[in-house]
Amino acid sequence: MFLDELPEFKREVLEVMRQPLEDREVTISRAKFTVTYPSSFMLVASMNPSPGGYFNDPDAPVTSSPAEMQRYLSKISGPLLDRIDIHIEVTPVPFDKLSEERRGESSVDIRKRVTIARDIQTARFSESQKIHYNAQMGVKQIRKYCALDEASKELLKTAMERLNLSARAYDRILKVSRTIADLEGAESIKGDHISEAIQYRSLDRDGWLG
Repeated sequence: MFLDELPEFKREVLEVMRQPLEDREVTISRAKFTVTYPSSFMLVASMNPSPGGYFNDPDAPVTSSPAEMQRYLSKISGPLLDRIDIHIEVTPVPFDKLSEERRGESSVDIRKRVTIARDIQTARFSESQKIHYNAQMGVKQIRKYCALDEASKELLKTAMERLNLSARAYDRILKVSRTIADLEGAESIKGDHISEAIQYRSLDRDGWLG
């Protein structure tokens, strides 16, 4: 499911996604009965960083006051953001990059790496009927398949303390790290995998949501 301009949705509409994002189920309650349906989906959302679109860009004109920017960002609750595995801040692309002729990695090559990583995960969870890929891992599987060496533990500990991350964010960083390692074909999670996964928590940094 793709939600464009995420803060423009009513907050109460966004908040109802918290349960299905966490439990992969949606519960509908009525006066005489309660029904639970499976609801496993991928959420992709986009948003401008401020009403004017220039928040955190030092070279752009300031078109929104700090209060307006805070009001805009606070339309998305912390608990909802906490349930999104990856946050990526996209900065403006300079003209030199737009006009250069050098090509990046092709979609065909990226697809091959993703397919191999998915095959690794399918084999990893072959004995499970409910878990098929890393994002579905629970605490038990995270502890088994996301073991860290001491250096990686210290790195993650420092990030948790500096960014004041929640236990939910901790688990999500580990799952993303496991996927990054799978994309590289690595058997174990290393420090650079943890570092990259931490970088994908943009909205946990200072300047976002206070």
